[in-house]
Amino acid sequence: MSLPDRSNHYSFNEYLEWRKDVDYYRDDPFARAALRSFAGDAWPVADSAARELSTKASGRWRDLADAIAAPEKRPYMSHYDGHGRRIDRIVRPCETEIMEREIFGEALFSEKTPPWVKLIKMYLVYQNGEACVACPMTCTEGMVELLRKFADTPELKSILAHTAEGIGGEYAIGAQYLSEIQGGSDVPSNVLEAVDEGGAWRLYGTKFFCSATHADYAVVTAKPTGAGKVALFIVPSWLPGDRERERRNGHTIDRIKWKMGTSELTTAEITFDGALAYPVGPLERGVANVVGIVLTCSRLTVGLSAAAFMTRAVREAKQYARFRTAFGLTIGDFPMLAGQIESIDRTAKRTTAGAFRLYRDFLALEGGLKGGLVTDEPDDLKRRRFAVRELIMLQKITSSYDAVDVIRTAMSVFGGHGVIEDFSCLPRLYRDSAVNELWEGPRNVLLTQMHRDFQRASEWYRADDFVRDAIGEYDEALQKDLARELADCVAHPNLFAMDAKTAEVCERWGSLCHRLYHAYQECALREVETGAGITAG
Repeated sequence: MSLPDRSNHYSFNEYLEWRKDVDYYRDDPFARAALRSFAGDAWPVADSAARELSTKASGRWRDLADAIAAPEKRPYMSHYDGHGRRIDRIVRPCETEIMEREIFGEALFSEKTPPWVKLIKMYLVYQNGEACVACPMTCTEGMVELLRKFADTPELKSILAHTAEGIGGEYAIGAQYLSEIQGGSDVPSNVLEAVDEGGAWRLYGTKFFCSATHADYAVVTAKPTGAGKVALFIVPSWLPGDRERERRNGHTIDRIKWKMGTSELTTAEITFDGALAYPVGPLERGVANVVGIVLTCSRLTVGLSAAAFMTRAVREAKQYARFRTAFGLTIGDFPMLAGQIESIDRTAKRTTAGAFRLYRDFLALEGGLKGGLVTDEPDDLKRRRFAVRELIMLQKITSSYDAVDVIRTAMSVFGGHGVIEDFSCLPRLYRDSAVNELWEGPRNVLLTQMHRDFQRASEWYRADDFVRDAIGEYDEALQKDLARELADCVAHPNLFAMDAKTAEVCERWGSLCHRLYHAYQECALREVETGAGITAG
C-alpha cells in the first residue's frame, strides 16, 4: 500500500546508470552472433573493429547525437555576411562538426577498410539515429561506388581520393541531388540543364530536395542541352580555394526545408546558375547508373539503418520494462506488455539478420553493382544479380516500414515518457524512421519498379526459382504459396490501369512483397539462431 509522503524519493537513476554504461556491441550477443554467422573468415577483424568503435558509438557519439537534437541546435542558413556578400553558410552546432569529423575519420569507404568492418561500424553508428551523419554516410558510400566504376579524369580521381582515402587527414562528404519540383522520384522527368561551354559542363536550374546540403560534393542528375536522357554529374560545392572565401560553385541554397525528422540534417532547395560539373559515366546511362549503383547502394544501407534504429529502441524498452513497476508488478511481467516486447525484439533481430545476410549476398556478386538489368552475363550470374537488386528494394520497403511500427511500440513501453523528447532517444528515432521510409524511393515507387523488373526478367528467371533462391527450404508450403502468388501478380499487365482488378493486384502485390522479404529475414534469423555462439560473451 502506498501512503501519503510529501518527500517522494523515487528516481530513474537505476535505469539511467544502465543506459550510460551500455555498450552497443559488447552487450548485444545477437549482433555479435549475426556478424559471426555471415562475415565468415572476415569475422575476427570485423569483431575486433566493432569492439573498438562501439565504445565511441555507445558513449561519446551517443551523447553528441543527443546534444545536437535539441531544438535550439537546429541548423540554419546565413545567406549573407556583414558586407552583403552572398555566402550561403550552413550554421551547425560544433558538436555536429566534431562528431562528423571523427566518424568520417574512420575511413569507412577506403579501399583499406574491409567490407565487413565498414558494415558493422555503420550499424553501430546508425544506432544513434540520423544525427547529421547517417544520410551523409549513405550518400558518400553511393558516390564512392559510382566513382570507383567511372572515375576516368584527374578531377574525378581527385574527388574519389578525397571521399574514400582522405586528403591531408580530411575526408570529404558526398550528397545526391536528384529530385526536382515536377518529378520527385520521377528522375527521367528532370529538366535541370547541363550545358557544354567550351569543353566544361555547367548546370542551370533548380533541385527541390537536396539533403546533406553541407557536403563537399554531390551526385547531380541533369539533361544535356537538346538531349532527352538524363546524365550524371559530380558537382563540387566549392572550387579550389573558394571554400575559405565562402564562394560557392555557381549555385545558391535558396532555403532549408522544415522536416518532421532528421532535423539535424539540412535538406534544401538549390538553384544552379553555371555550376561547374564533371560528367561521370556515359551521358545516356544516367538513370540506369544512378538507380543501379547510387540508389541501390543507398537502399542497402537504409535497410541496415532501420535494423540499427530498431535494435536501439528495443534494447532501451526491454531494460525499462525490467526497471519500471506499476500496480505492484514490474511492467515487463504483465503478459500483454511481455508479448509486445517479445514481438518487437524478434522483429529487430530478424531485420538485423536479414540485413547482414543480404550484405553477404551482395558482396558475393562478381563486379558489384551495375546500372540497369544486366542481360549480357551468364545466366547464373544474371539471376543472382537480379535477385540481389530486388531483395535490396524489398528490404528497403519492408525494414523501413517495420521500423516505424517497432519504435512506436517501444515508445508505448515508456507510457507518457515515451513521447518526451529529453527522456529518451525514442521520439527522435521514431521521427527519423518516418523520414527514412521515404528516402531513396518511397514504397509505391519501389513496388511498381519491382513489378516491372519481374516482368522483364520473367523469360529467364521464373517466379518459383526466385522464391526458392531467396528462402531455400525454409518452409515448403510457404515457398509454393509465395511462388504462386508472385507468378500471378507478375502476370497482370501493369499496375497503372484504373480498374478493380488492378486495384486488387496492387494490394496483393504490396502484401506479397512484405511476406516474401519477411520469409528471407526468417531464413537469416534461423541461420544465426542455429549457429554457434549466439549467447557467447
